[in-house]
Amino acid sequence: MTHLKEIETRKEIDNRLFWKITLVKALYKKGFSKRDILLLYKFIDCLVTLPEDISLKFHEEIIKYEEESKMPYITTAEKIGLEKGLHQGIQQGIQQGLQQGMLQGRQQGLLKAIEIGLKLKFGIEGLKLYSEIKKIEDIDLLETITEAIDTAEDVTDIRKLMEN
Repeated sequence: MTHLKEIETRKEIDNRLFWKITLVKALYKKGFSKRDILLLYKFIDCLVTLPEDISLKFHEEIIKYEEESKMPYITTAEKIGLEKGLHQGIQQGIQQGLQQGMLQGRQQGLLKAIEIGLKLKFGIEGLKLYSEIKKIEDIDLLETITEAIDTAEDVTDIRKLMEN
């Protein structure tokens, strides 16, 4: 029935909202277990999609219904919302972690290239300068230094880049 209502109301958002609410309320009225309601609620929520602003109305209506009916399953809509929020938070955390890891890896790679380049081109003087360079976190500056090693006459040319 859910799929039929999804097809039937594809272009009628208000009618879609009405049927989604009706279908979810029917879960409670039929006496399904808490677990079954949660699973079917998720299924209906995935199948019968609503724009975000209308989706908020849907969740408000279900919360209101649960409170009025004194359902023992304390606001299923809130639990679903929390689960979605938790999932989104985890996804964002993973994405941020990956980005941070990539930046750190890039920084370490540049520092290694600088260390090797300074050592090969300038010997001990280059390694002394490297002890200062390894404190730099600015990726763009590290890239500039890496590129400049090839054309630098001596370590003062590199030092000038660090001061700018």
